[in-house]
Amino acid sequence: PEHTRLRRLVAKAFTARRVEQLRTRTRATAHELVDGMLAAGPPADLVAHVATPLPIRVICDLLGVPVTDQDKFHTWSEAIVSTTSLSGEQVQRYLDNLFGYMTGLIEQRRREPADDLLTAMAQARDADADRLTEDEMVQLAGGLLAAGHETTVTQIPNFVYVLLTAEQGWARLRAEPGLVPSAVEELMRYVPLGATAGFARYALEDVELGGVLVRAGEPVLVSIASANRDETVFTDPDTLDLTRAVNPHLGFGHGAHHCVGAQLARMELQVVLETLLERAPGLRLAVPESELTWKSGLLVRGLTALPVSW
Repeated sequence: PEHTRLRRLVAKAFTARRVEQLRTRTRATAHELVDGMLAAGPPADLVAHVATPLPIRVICDLLGVPVTDQDKFHTWSEAIVSTTSLSGEQVQRYLDNLFGYMTGLIEQRRREPADDLLTAMAQARDADADRLTEDEMVQLAGGLLAAGHETTVTQIPNFVYVLLTAEQGWARLRAEPGLVPSAVEELMRYVPLGATAGFARYALEDVELGGVLVRAGEPVLVSIASANRDETVFTDPDTLDLTRAVNPHLGFGHGAHHCVGAQLARMELQVVLETLLERAPGLRLAVPESELTWKSGLLVRGLTALPVSW
């Protein structure tokens, strides 16, 4: 119930209609960033030139956070996705910095309201303190800022990497760019974002699961990546099929915890792929696949860099 109360307060900012209003601006940002990458010349790092700055700009615009502060909050956001990359002391210090930063921005919005989500949250809190405590507002805002860019920053290069190395990948999309929306859904299914099974669920009573008796109080680790390859749900689940018509993937979760920013992420991923296909149709890896390096010690799996040519 507490989660539902908080979620309801921000859900309106992420509706399909609101997100579509952001598409034109996001497309302009994508073209600007690709302009910079093309001007830099090959080889260029797609992570640095496009994948990192685009989601940051979009979520900053939506929330009302100065994009000029991106180096600070992008660093602090690691605390939310870190498993072993940061020490316990670093995690706490980064969270303190992030939440302190959001507190300052919220106070500024109280003095100078704007057309953004931080202002709306502050006004909801001040109009009815029972709807949202001060700590909840600060932590929710910080969580949205972090989750609103870290995941998409990671999946953009993941998706491009898979498309560039898959037999029916980049060339297929280049020939049929209209497949981008279904390709994004298939990549959400096919490419695991999580590096682990995530959080444990504890049985409230004895239950048989997959022929195994799970006793009350025992933990179960659920693998979304495994569910997305379920042969009882997906035809040829280990095959990347950019034309897959029926695709009930769990890439954005499910039910009460379905990603509140799913529509925003979909739009950003579509725009990035469409822009790259248009502006750099000859995109290819600039280094042997074996030389690519991956992040470690985080809840999310992704490339540290993606050198490309075109």
